[in-house]
Amino acid sequence: MIRIVLVDDHPVVRAGLRALIEGQDDLAVVGEADSLDAALAVVAAELPDVVLMDLNLGEEEAGGAAVTTALRARPSPPEVLVLTTYDTEADILRALEAGARGYLLKDAPPADLFAGIRATARGETVLAPTVAATLVRRTTPGATSVTDREVEVLGLLARGLGNREIARELFVSEATVKSHLSHLYTKLGVDTRAGAVAAAIERRIIRA
Repeated sequence: MIRIVLVDDHPVVRAGLRALIEGQDDLAVVGEADSLDAALAVVAAELPDVVLMDLNLGEEEAGGAAVTTALRARPSPPEVLVLTTYDTEADILRALEAGARGYLLKDAPPADLFAGIRATARGETVLAPTVAATLVRRTTPGATSVTDREVEVLGLLARGLGNREIARELFVSEATVKSHLSHLYTKLGVDTRAGAVAAAIERRIIRA
């Protein structure tokens, strides 16, 4: 039996997932959580095999990636399978770097979700097709990809931060921020901050 904890801040979503999952003979939902603290508590109490993790928990500093990092730092940590609506490069990279084993989207057919949970429990990597395509695109030789730090800069640009504020957030100099912007303008084929944000959203590098 594969023991599962659901982490999502929407009770209706959790109820729907529980109903789907518990229709499978080899899968059991042993707990639910809607925040970082609740997730840590239920995982400590239930010791699940897999945590099904949403990325947006309604907490600026403790979203799904932060919860994943905290869970993976535990002794004998559970495997984490992200289940979210977001498929931007920034979200994918943040989740995988936090230690998620897989990344599926909420429009996945139930059969794919069940297969993904079972594969995650076996320690296998599970990726939605669009997520896999995004990662392949980033690593294709000759492709003009945006670096992880440039993705961070774009995210801060989208929040309306100026160069000085971005430098403070990233603990770098303003000159470094200007250098990142120059590279971004070239890679995205734009010449303004607004243009960079618009192009990044269109290319699904960051969220709208």
